[in-house]
Amino acid sequence: MTAITFAKAFRRHVDCPDDNVDGATVGDALDDYFTRHPAVRSYVLDDEGSLRRHVTVFVDGDQVDHRCGPATAVGDSSVIHLFQALSGG
Repeated sequence: MTAITFAKAFRRHVDCPDDNVDGATVGDALDDYFTRHPAVRSYVLDDEGSLRRHVTVFVDGDQVDHRCGPATAVGDSSVIHLFQALSGG
């Protein structure tokens, strides 16, 4: 199973416990996670189902390209970390 963990910044807004999920891609893994924890979905995905602009995803320590992030393959021992991205100047 793939592990999903959230940065502490998310936890200030919504209960998002670490969990182990099924899925061959980041998108599949997130879908499984959101089935168990539906309140978290709107903090990670926008109304169109895309990753929110200020969410950054890492798989096994490597940052995932924002545009194709959900299609990124994961394995049984993968770890997905979700962070709130910083922006500004």
